[in-house]
Amino acid sequence: GSPIPVGIDVQVESIDSISEVDMDFTMTLYLRHYWKDERLSFRSNKNKSMTFDGRLIKKIWVPDVFFVHSKRSFIHDTTVENVMLRVYPDGNVLFSLRITVSAMCFMDFSRFPLDTQNCSLELESYAYNEDDLMLYWKHGNKSLSTDEHISLSQFFIEEFSASSGLAFYSSTGWYNRLFINFALRRHIFFFVLQSYFPAMLMVMLSWVSFWIDRRAVPARVSLGITTVLTMSTIMTGVSASMPQVSYIKAVDVYLWISFLFVFLSVIEYAAVNYLTTIEERKQLKKRGKASGMYSIDAVQAMAFDGCFHDTDVDMDLTAFSDRCEENETRARAASVSNVDTTRIKRKRSLKGSVGRIILQNNHVIDTYSRIIFPTVYIVFNFFYWGLYI
Repeated sequence: GSPIPVGIDVQVESIDSISEVDMDFTMTLYLRHYWKDERLSFRSNKNKSMTFDGRLIKKIWVPDVFFVHSKRSFIHDTTVENVMLRVYPDGNVLFSLRITVSAMCFMDFSRFPLDTQNCSLELESYAYNEDDLMLYWKHGNKSLSTDEHISLSQFFIEEFSASSGLAFYSSTGWYNRLFINFALRRHIFFFVLQSYFPAMLMVMLSWVSFWIDRRAVPARVSLGITTVLTMSTIMTGVSASMPQVSYIKAVDVYLWISFLFVFLSVIEYAAVNYLTTIEERKQLKKRGKASGMYSIDAVQAMAFDGCFHDTDVDMDLTAFSDRCEENETRARAASVSNVDTTRIKRKRSLKGSVGRIILQNNHVIDTYSRIIFPTVYIVFNFFYWGLYI
């Protein structure tokens, strides 16, 4: 005869977990079947139904609905098997199960963690094609109901919807298939605290190098290496919790660009240090000290103690001794009343020398980097968040 119509309705009790690594989800639900079997009709003066437990299921015909793409599933059996069979006098049957099922969800992580995942749980008859059994949603779109308290730690459930379709198998034909569709939008605040915010801090920390004296080689190099290693640790931690996909994720774009900024800050100081050494050698040659002992000592001092010695600060020993004798003579000839005046002049002279040394130690590359690096990084953040949000 004609195919047997079997109505389905589902009440979702909970979504237990969603795994990005395994690309699956686990859901607990009440699955109810409705059909009519005239062989089970009976006389009833009060028109009341009869309810049975799972022992009668093995003695009558029931639909063989299974979950497509399911990895594992089970019927709850505490304290007894959670199965109910209710038969009405006219032969209508209600068959209800409480099931937990883990099924595949084909996820796209190209926008992770700013992504929205669409998953579905699919129901289908295993043995009976559309000529024998017709699956349909019992109450249309209202056949799918959910618990109001369903919540997930990393996702916000945007919607639940029910749909239907057909599935074709080359050897057995067409089958009716029902879909439980739900959309999940990821909470981004967790990833802002764990990935984005630390990456921003590391990039800004690398800019501190531009304000450190170019002669302080150990300070600037150690700062650059520390920020590079920290960025590598952040990137490794994010990748460890994600499946090994072959395409680039949104978080990869942000972390790799941030890593590039940190790496370029190290390269920037390498350029500053190299150009500073060349300038120093040129100044020494102009003053006729390129072949002298003090020029060699200056280069070696820079190599070993990590400090660049400006030639303006280096003084010839002869000139130094002459100035010392001259200062001593002046000090002896000065009167006691001029001591305060001399101290004030020395302080002003010292302040002028320190200011001149600071200006000389500020390389032009550091000056431009203080402006270019933050500006480009702000522009990158503007386009990144505008594109993905």
